[in-house]
Amino acid sequence: MAAPRKFTEAQLHEAALAIVDREGLPALTMRRLAEALGTGAMTLYNYVEGRDGLEALLVGAVMAEMVPPAMTGDDWSADVCAIATAMWHAVRRHPNVIPLILNRRADDVATLQAVEGLLEALAQSGRTGFELLAAFRLVSSFVTGFALSEVTGLLARTPGGTAPELQARLAALTQGRLARLAEIAAVGVPGNPEREFRAGLDIVIAGLKASNGSERRATKARPRG
Repeated sequence: MAAPRKFTEAQLHEAALAIVDREGLPALTMRRLAEALGTGAMTLYNYVEGRDGLEALLVGAVMAEMVPPAMTGDDWSADVCAIATAMWHAVRRHPNVIPLILNRRADDVATLQAVEGLLEALAQSGRTGFELLAAFRLVSSFVTGFALSEVTGLLARTPGGTAPELQARLAALTQGRLARLAEIAAVGVPGNPEREFRAGLDIVIAGLKASNGSERRATKARPRG
């Protein structure tokens, strides 16, 4: 009979995210996580396999915080918006993990369930195969890319920085020459992330609606020869 597990997955998730949220990705080691859980590092090897395991644990921890939205079942665009927004909320709560989410292939249950939910919603638009893949990449890339731009983009604040400080820095950079940059800075500082995200997602959805079935129609219309 296998020995009972000392820690739950939720406990591992909470401890790992607490370290990374405070100190960044490099701070998370087997030793640090063990200390946070009040155990020895060797004990953790029953749960996590080295650095790769720690990284997988972090990605799974973020996606496990995603609150499953209520699906309409009869409006694919509304369902896609709901899932994408839930993903964005989960990802942006842990900005130090975003680079890992972008760069690491994840195969934990929480991430795969989120992916399947988004794919199912997109499939309700009639997309299959290549079109479904392209739509999935578009929406998922928008979610993670938008979250990343909040913390590393031109309009992102430095840690501890204020909106006036960011405005002053941008004003010094533009020096009255870059009118469009000054225009978006005026509304992007301090900004409204929720409003910006939804406006961007609306553009993505509009594009998906406009292109829906266009490739299938083009294929049918293409003369054979």
